[in-house]
Amino acid sequence: MQRLARRLWIGLFVTGCLTETGFAQKTLTWPQAREEFEKSNPTLLAARLGIEESRDQEITAFLRPNPDFSFGTDGTQLTPYQGVWRPFAGTQFTTSGSYLHERRHKRELRLESARKGTAIAQSQLADQERSLVFTLRGAFVQALQAKAVRDLAKENLTYFDHEFGISEDRYKAGDIARVDLDRLQLQRVTYESDLQTAEVNLRTAKIQLLQLLNDRTPIEQLDVQGPFDFSEQIPPPDDLRRAALEERPDLKAAVQSVEKAQTDYKLAVANGSTDPTFSLWWTHNPSFNNQFDNNTIGASFSIPLRIFDKNQGEKARTLVDITRNQRLRDAAQAQVFSDVDSAYATLTNTVTLLRPYKTKYLGTAARVRDTIAFSYQHGQAALVDYLDAQRDYRSVQVNYLNLVGSYLTAASQLNLAVGREVIQ
Repeated sequence: MQRLARRLWIGLFVTGCLTETGFAQKTLTWPQAREEFEKSNPTLLAARLGIEESRDQEITAFLRPNPDFSFGTDGTQLTPYQGVWRPFAGTQFTTSGSYLHERRHKRELRLESARKGTAIAQSQLADQERSLVFTLRGAFVQALQAKAVRDLAKENLTYFDHEFGISEDRYKAGDIARVDLDRLQLQRVTYESDLQTAEVNLRTAKIQLLQLLNDRTPIEQLDVQGPFDFSEQIPPPDDLRRAALEERPDLKAAVQSVEKAQTDYKLAVANGSTDPTFSLWWTHNPSFNNQFDNNTIGASFSIPLRIFDKNQGEKARTLVDITRNQRLRDAAQAQVFSDVDSAYATLTNTVTLLRPYKTKYLGTAARVRDTIAFSYQHGQAALVDYLDAQRDYRSVQVNYLNLVGSYLTAASQLNLAVGREVIQ
């Protein structure tokens, strides 16, 4: 009996430990979310493999041409001579080797072109990571915003329940009519609906965040933590433009594409040159009259006559490609300025809207709500004024939270436009 009880206690202890471990809360800050994203996002991990493929192409580009080797026989007898069949007596053996020598630094230019292709791939990877981080930041901000709205809905519902309890006491004391109590009770549906909507929005934001992180943590065990506020400190637009010109990976890729196009043109010119082929052979020929001269060696040198094909098409194409990439570089630079200016304008406009909310409207809405509530509890304000004050407070608070979310999204957009985090 004691052994059974001991096993039962051990089983309960292990179950409790596993339950506590299985339901451990996972709280993510923005640095933690970004670090986990860079380690586990499958799209980003797949894109990084493209860099390895590009480096492997550098090996292929720098390979030398393979030499040629041949072996041949001739003169083997098929019929006997004077009654004696010696099929290999007059057989000739020939071995030869040849090698194509590439001139005008073709291998070096191929390697240079491949390395610049790798540099472009790295810049494109950084640009893809920049876009994915912006998406991740958007999901994180949505989760913070939904959490703040959820907390506000809980606070409003708690406050309203407290006020409703006072109204019930007044009704029991005969201070207010039944219809006033019923109207207050109907008003509670709005706060319940706000809370349920906020819960759904928070779950949706967490689902998107977990999908980007490739994380299988249950939604109920995930929480996000971070400042949900705004700052009026914004760098000057000229500093942002200079930083964007230095940091934007898509602009770097455009500049690197121009350099690669110039290298490709040099390679096309080099490929239009002639490459000689050197050959060397050895022959064993027993049919020579000189019995000491059965083995001979020889060498040759051949060069193609490039009368018609001088690689004219590739020369013309790569020359045009230089101009095309220069135009694309100019377009990318113009896009950088446009992105920075648009994001800056959106951010400053949002800050302009937020400033009066923080300095005036939030305090005014709370003061009006508390004043009207006090007056209504003492019979000095009408029910309609009390309900209007409640709705105004709720509307101002929700608008403020939505504006803070818009600010954080605009800040993330500005970071995307610059190419690095200029606003945390």
